[in-house]
Amino acid sequence: MRLLVIGRNGQVARSLAERAQARGLPLLALGRADCDLASFHDLPAQADVFRPTIVINAAAYTAVDDAEDNAEAAFAVNARGAGRLAEAAARRGLPLLHLSTDYVYDGTKPAPYVESDPVNPIGVYGKSKLAGEEAVRTAHPGALIFRTAWVYSPFGRNFVKTMLRLGRDRDCVSVVDDQYGSPTSALDIADALLDVAQRLDRDRADDRGGIYHLAGSDPQGALNATGATSWYTFAQAIFEVANSLGEPPVRVEPIPTREFPTKAGRPANSRLDCAKLEVDFGIRLPPWRDSVDQVIRRLIAETVA
Repeated sequence: MRLLVIGRNGQVARSLAERAQARGLPLLALGRADCDLASFHDLPAQADVFRPTIVINAAAYTAVDDAEDNAEAAFAVNARGAGRLAEAAARRGLPLLHLSTDYVYDGTKPAPYVESDPVNPIGVYGKSKLAGEEAVRTAHPGALIFRTAWVYSPFGRNFVKTMLRLGRDRDCVSVVDDQYGSPTSALDIADALLDVAQRLDRDRADDRGGIYHLAGSDPQGALNATGATSWYTFAQAIFEVANSLGEPPVRVEPIPTREFPTKAGRPANSRLDCAKLEVDFGIRLPPWRDSVDQVIRRLIAETVA
């Protein structure tokens, strides 16, 4: 199996590179300089020279608030670029794994979302990602689309790293407590995508296509349960681990969303039911608290080193 990853510098792409290397899998990651989805027409020559057997699209315009004022830029990457990449993969007969988001939902459902629930994005970013899903499915019906949420990792910018940074400067942070979701390690996402890719590589006739939820699981290990928490509880968990490793104690104060206004609205409910992925592929991500613990230990160790 030979992996072509689009979006070299993102959290998932960097996690894929690390995990693929650990498995001894050849991987070529292309960044914006080599493969800019905003102006994409076809894969560059170096991709064909590499001779990939699977394509993973981990590239995206992810500036949720900026997208409100830059809709054209968001749609260029997340919708049109994603669709053209899917066309390029389909022409070459290559399986495609495409990453999407919980922002395709409006967050009003009182229970965890399943893949068949109606979509209704409330902001430009979510609308552009939904348009991308539709473009991908049209161009490459056999593509697999993975909706994930609340992604963090040792790489790039994310909630875990922000909390650790704030915790070194403050003894109290205020965090929203009325938005709920499933914290998801990009390293766990990478492991799951590689497992799916290897299965597709073994069975080239498997062209089922479709949409799957891919998010952290329940800390208690309940069957098919979502790993749901609030940003407030997520922050508490982060500081509990950090404090146990010698970081200064931090008090977390819960606040409602209305006291933390943002240009783009956020879904109040981003809980994702991942039972379909478990049934079809036998894949279930680890409990989110376990993965948070591992990432924080790594980040603090790297800081000390």
